[in-house]
Amino acid sequence: MFNTVPAPSAVPPVLHNAGPLLSAYDVLFCDVWGVVHNGLTAFEGACAALAKFRRAGGTVILVSNAPVPKYRVADMLKTRNVPDNCWDDIVSSGAIALDHIKERGFERLYLIGPRDRDQAFFKMVDAKSVHLDAAQAIACTGLTDDRTEKPEDYLPLLRKAHALNIPFVCANPDLLVDVGGTLLYCAGAIADLYENMGGRVFWAGKPHLNAYETAHRIAEALRDGNVPRSKCLVIGDAIRTDLKGAENFGCDALFVASGIHRHEAMDGSELSAPKLAALFPPGTPTAKGAMVELTW
Repeated sequence: MFNTVPAPSAVPPVLHNAGPLLSAYDVLFCDVWGVVHNGLTAFEGACAALAKFRRAGGTVILVSNAPVPKYRVADMLKTRNVPDNCWDDIVSSGAIALDHIKERGFERLYLIGPRDRDQAFFKMVDAKSVHLDAAQAIACTGLTDDRTEKPEDYLPLLRKAHALNIPFVCANPDLLVDVGGTLLYCAGAIADLYENMGGRVFWAGKPHLNAYETAHRIAEALRDGNVPRSKCLVIGDAIRTDLKGAENFGCDALFVASGIHRHEAMDGSELSAPKLAALFPPGTPTAKGAMVELTW
């Protein structure tokens, strides 16, 4: 009879204060939506913790799956009352997608996404917007109308694109986003359908290595020296993107439970131990700790 070793538990310990943990790192790769703000307004405790970390000599890179250039992310932070003193630089999935489009030399694109909301992305696309039959690739920032549409509405388009072997550039790998308590579908939900039918997808942003590799390069430039991955901490609210991204990159993570997984991890305003255990079965990307909200 063979002895089997049970898989280690992935359930992170519950933390009430992040200060002691944060102090062990030189660089924070911090998610934005769900950690720094909720889509409408800033989380004051989180912003204060990041600012305190920076005052002590740390570097904070905000890593966002926003499908826009980083200057637009900075503008959005201001409208949500996020102070400038809590971050050093920004990595956005939109910027990574734009770089990929430029590197591949795409000149004709079929564009999917809300033109008004994501106009900063579409204005910076150095390619002509064309019908699908003439496109070299699809570039997607999100559902054209995420209040009324569902990803499945795009299946006829995706089937045609797959038949034409058109690659798909996903400028936001998130499946869902929490907008003031309402969950809305993102570009990643469309890209996931396309990949599952065999389509080629370039995922710009978390959890893919291009997000944290970009953030790491920026952090090393800002600190003018090498930064071991052991001295980097990812802070995020999504297991699929933030925690998996940290695992892929090879650094530690801190889980914020009141974001995208709040209904799965919390009872009211408190973390639920049984729910947390169910959310982190063995094999799930784990974290050094779980908190309701980021606070020092």
